[in-house]
Amino acid sequence: MNKQHSGSRRRFLRTAVGSAGALGLVSRFSLGTAFAAPVEMGSRPLGRTGHHVRLFSLGGQATLEQAGKTDEALKIINRALDLGVNYIDTAAAYGSGISERNIGMVMQTRRSEVFLASKTHDRTYDGSMRLLEKSLTQLKTDHLDAWQLHRIDTDDDLEQIFSDNGAIKALERARDEKMVRFLGVTGHRDPFVLKKAIQRYDFDTILMTLNAADKHHLSFMDNLLPVAVEKQMGIIGMKVVARGRIFREGGLTSMEQAMRYVLTLPVSTVIVGVSRLEELEENVQIARDFRPYDAEEMRHLEDLTKAYYGDATWFKAK
Repeated sequence: MNKQHSGSRRRFLRTAVGSAGALGLVSRFSLGTAFAAPVEMGSRPLGRTGHHVRLFSLGGQATLEQAGKTDEALKIINRALDLGVNYIDTAAAYGSGISERNIGMVMQTRRSEVFLASKTHDRTYDGSMRLLEKSLTQLKTDHLDAWQLHRIDTDDDLEQIFSDNGAIKALERARDEKMVRFLGVTGHRDPFVLKKAIQRYDFDTILMTLNAADKHHLSFMDNLLPVAVEKQMGIIGMKVVARGRIFREGGLTSMEQAMRYVLTLPVSTVIVGVSRLEELEENVQIARDFRPYDAEEMRHLEDLTKAYYGDATWFKAK
């Protein structure tokens, strides 16, 4: 982490994990609700949307996007809803539509139980509108709760999206015609590009990478998260385990450490793709038992990842 960011980061983190009586970022996201019922997953506001999202949310990758695993995917989705998960994130690009189709099979009968989010990876108006039509068909729904710009990585992406025939016009038309309720932006390569995006446009939600190795290179926690909090956006954390690369002997060794770290930050929820029902059950239990780390514990987990942060942030710009 650059020295010029260290002081502001410490102040930010102290606020985020401070005492329950302190006024700060944590109170805005109602972290205390996570403690109310030990048997039930806690929830937090998803920004200004009016939706209260559970601490753990289901990502549309892993088994959900893999060919030949429809039965396993349906079991995972249904079990997630049975356990109280009320946010599912997918994308038109996941498994070339497999993820959306699997989720759609469940949405036929359980659509009202879920805040459903998908994404367009096309940068143009026309291409994005075609993807939205396909997504709605595959998800077997007449609307998305959130439609998001997928993987905004570079300044060139921004210029294409905000051009005269850019994808942002598709998002606005879809919202105006009630095909989608809220607009979001996602990315995991460069926090400064996403910072420009949310300063340029009033998105409702943001899906960003956050994990215990984040602070060591192009930190989303230092450079993007405070801006999203200030704008009262719904903040969804991803890459919590960096596809398993966050785990290492001598480093982080448990899913509890990885999830607790990110949930201690002022996020609305975290999304994780799961491969097996056992993983889903474990993640939900961690969310049910959640207690925030204190600042010293957070620093300790960050220090544990310092020796291998490159592997745990492999998706970021170099």
